[in-house]
Amino acid sequence: MKRIIKINPADNVAVVLSDDVKKGDEFEGVVIVDEVPRGHKFALRPIAEGEAVVKYGYPIGHATRPIEPGEWIHSHNLATSLGDDLEYSYNPAESGVPASADGGECPTVNGFLRRDGRMGIRNELWIVPTVGCVNGQANAIIERLRRECDLSHVDDIRAFTHNYGCSQLGQDHANTRDALASLIRHPNAGGVLVLGLGCENNQPSALRERLGDYDESRIKFLVAQEVDDEVEAGVEICRGLVEQMKSDCREPLPLSMLKVGLKCGGSDGLSGITANPLVGLFSDRLVGCGGTTVLTEVPEMFGAETILMDRAENADVFADIVSLINDFKAYFRSYGQPIYENPSPGNKAGGITTLEEKSLGCVQKGGSRPVVAVLGYAQPAVRHGLNLLQAPGNDLVASTALALSGCQIVLFTTGRGTPFGTFVPTMKISTNSQLAKRKSNWIDLNAGSIVEDETWQSALHRLMDKVVEVANGAKLHHELAGAKEIAIFKTGVTL
Repeated sequence: MKRIIKINPADNVAVVLSDDVKKGDEFEGVVIVDEVPRGHKFALRPIAEGEAVVKYGYPIGHATRPIEPGEWIHSHNLATSLGDDLEYSYNPAESGVPASADGGECPTVNGFLRRDGRMGIRNELWIVPTVGCVNGQANAIIERLRRECDLSHVDDIRAFTHNYGCSQLGQDHANTRDALASLIRHPNAGGVLVLGLGCENNQPSALRERLGDYDESRIKFLVAQEVDDEVEAGVEICRGLVEQMKSDCREPLPLSMLKVGLKCGGSDGLSGITANPLVGLFSDRLVGCGGTTVLTEVPEMFGAETILMDRAENADVFADIVSLINDFKAYFRSYGQPIYENPSPGNKAGGITTLEEKSLGCVQKGGSRPVVAVLGYAQPAVRHGLNLLQAPGNDLVASTALALSGCQIVLFTTGRGTPFGTFVPTMKISTNSQLAKRKSNWIDLNAGSIVEDETWQSALHRLMDKVVEVANGAKLHHELAGAKEIAIFKTGVTL
């Protein structure tokens, strides 16, 4: 097992990988002079005050005082070097996919082919309220269905409640409308009841128009103020959907129909060493099979955005990435908030000190393929390849956004652990084996074995097999626990 790692030859720090590394241990001729926790960094050579600290081959900030070889490097002697505004230029990088991510046959998956040609990997019945006022009625309908209906052929039934749909203006109203429309049309649903109140801003009739061409046999509308008993009426509509879903069967479909969201949360010092690079290899592999991956968490691209910009497929995509970054910075400034107020306390406890360091680990989930498109919030991913998506770093908001763009599954890497799940399967991938063992009821796949002598090729095979298994119907821990929610991106005032 590796105990300490220098990630890139240009680095002037090394990272501790094991709890048994102690003060006085030696690495590459450097004696560690502090107790350095697992996931944290120490200096490999003298670093002057103001000099760049380098990890992953890139600066992750600057020393706030002189640092001696073997010293622990963290918030007490390292600070971000990021500023508010940067000038960007397009410098196309030569794409080179690691051999461990390329080649081999592309497996098929057994999914549900929908009328519009998309693939679902679940066949679920959903109730989607247009406004938070009918959340209770939606849950009451679900409870009766569970008691009264044969649901053995349905993967799950769920009411995706939220607090929005009224008293919203401008972009918030648009976000809610677009998010709910994308949710309603998601291919993982075999049947959807859209439950409205009748007097809300998010009028059911306007939402229906937003759906465009949709399968009216699978998506039904009910306005509570227009019927005597909305729960009874909702149950009857859902009975019909449940009956219709009996005809739905899985069939072999090409892996190219799969869209996978890429997300990290509760990151630690091993995120950019194990789980995130592994997900990057998976992204390269899936794209090589004609599939689609989507990377988001725009604030966690700050400091590493030029890596993605240089991988833009063309100058137009480059310009879209620049707008993605600058618009999100403007969003922060519009509320008087610091752009670089990151990482979180959990990140820092796990060994991440600055936003540059966090971002350089985060973007590794996007692998090395070209960026083919930049998506607005709740905009569907229609181009095969690696897409970037406009959404914040918040775990549930970002994971929901990935699913709203059509991802049937989200890969979620974590060094601290979390039990949540969004409305599509949300696979938890641990960055370290200790977390995988301690929270085996949360973690679906362990990437910590990569620093315990497992090869990248072996780990990628495990991840690919797990993704196919889940696409074929196997449930993840959060699904078994019933932890499935949505969170809509809110940006403005509430009336």
